[in-house]
Amino acid sequence: MNDHGLSPPGSVPEITRSVTRGAARLLGDLGLGVLTEFSLATGRRVDVIGIDRAGMITVIEVKASVADFKGDRKWREYLDFCDRFFFAVSADFPRELLPMDENCGVIIADRFGAEILREPVTEKLAAARRKAVTLRFARTASQRLQSMLDPGL
Repeated sequence: MNDHGLSPPGSVPEITRSVTRGAARLLGDLGLGVLTEFSLATGRRVDVIGIDRAGMITVIEVKASVADFKGDRKWREYLDFCDRFFFAVSADFPRELLPMDENCGVIIADRFGAEILREPVTEKLAAARRKAVTLRFARTASQRLQSMLDPGL
């Protein structure tokens, strides 16, 4: 951290923030409602989640470094909570490390936006799981908005 409380450019925290911001912007541009740092019922936290008008749920796992990717195998658990799953990485991330699994899409992102390089296969969630995730999404969004409007709560 520098004197202003910011991570230096190119550091893992800065890359994470930039890729997360770009991926969230992409989903927003596609018309999805978006949340970051969203906790699932299992206690796991996804980096970015979006829900479109039809209720389709997209989860994005941000990877800022090779070490971050290699040290994390929890992402497979996220597949049970979404219709579509993506990895989002920076342009210089070695994409050959990412799984070629048809259930994993790939997004290249920076702080300004993102581009989908590979679409995943859509796996439809069971109705009960979709309802549970959607309700958790709505409650989380409402609570975050309320805390912004009234920080004393």
